[in-house]
Amino acid sequence: MASADYDRMKEVKEFSESKIGVKGLSDSGITSIPRIFIHPPQTLSQLKPTSSSSFSSIHIPVIDLSNLDSPHHRPKIVDQIREASKTWGFFQVINHGVALSVLEETVNAVKSFHDQPHQVKAKISVGEERRGVVYTSNNDLYRSEAATWHDYLQVWMAPQPPEVERMPEICRREVIAWDTHAKKVAETLMELLSEGLGLEPGKFKELTFSDTRLFVGVCYPHCPQPDLTMGLASHTDPTVLTVLLQNHVPGLQVRHGDEWVDVKPVPGGLIINAGDFLQIVSNGEYNSIQHRVIANPCKEPRISIVMFFSLAKWKESDSYGPLPELLSPEKPAIYRNFTKQEYDDNFYSKGLDSKSFIDKIRI
Repeated sequence: MASADYDRMKEVKEFSESKIGVKGLSDSGITSIPRIFIHPPQTLSQLKPTSSSSFSSIHIPVIDLSNLDSPHHRPKIVDQIREASKTWGFFQVINHGVALSVLEETVNAVKSFHDQPHQVKAKISVGEERRGVVYTSNNDLYRSEAATWHDYLQVWMAPQPPEVERMPEICRREVIAWDTHAKKVAETLMELLSEGLGLEPGKFKELTFSDTRLFVGVCYPHCPQPDLTMGLASHTDPTVLTVLLQNHVPGLQVRHGDEWVDVKPVPGGLIINAGDFLQIVSNGEYNSIQHRVIANPCKEPRISIVMFFSLAKWKESDSYGPLPELLSPEKPAIYRNFTKQEYDDNFYSKGLDSKSFIDKIRI
């Protein structure tokens, strides 16, 4: 409940300028969370854990990418990915070609970064939100109604990567390597997603759908009052595709029908989800789905490494919409074309949300 003497913006500014981060708060041993992190009752009332309900038997699809080049297996994998992207918007892939040791090294490097004293992390040269290297807590801290319980390291890997020495030395090698590995996985999946629409396998690559890449290494530390806040608010990703690597600490939930479903990490697996951009260009054949992270009640932090993929080269007219090849009199466009300016302004003008841009351009 708001009170006359509560100045939210002042507290947000003080927290932001302290550079202590959520991990610093957690490590300090606090038993109650600052007021800026407390979410409204309507959000908190939806936080019933799904693990104890009858829906705990529902899981996002797990797709095995082995035998991908087999003429017998590939069409089956294309069908599985198309169906998962249409009905769930999320799936996990196994046998994706990245060694388990690489996954572990990447998670450990990001954890090591977040384990450093906040005074060390605060020295990172903060770039702009849309480029360079950033370490902070909540990208929408000043725009959202309530802060969420996580910190993150963000590195724009392409099309304009930062100077290597600007990346934190403690995880520099692993971040650069992960960019290569995740891009290879994403481009393989984009071929399969393209085939699932009846297009040539190389269509998405030709459209530069993996040429803007953002690395985000997130830490969700222990939260002393997980029933009062969120790890990450419910949202859809605005991009084309997301590749997610995480440790074994749970927390990610996906909206499926009327339920929130726990995503249980599969050892060695990678979690993939469609973004709003993919939903639009596929003319609604693929779906970006709401997901969120509950605040972490465990003593061990949840580490999550997210690679966002989006296009680098807009069409000459600087507008995008459903791909013309997918449209017909029977299947007309359900979204209008939009410009890069519209797309960027929508995301950077507010807190995280779900499909607000898709709703704006729906015909």
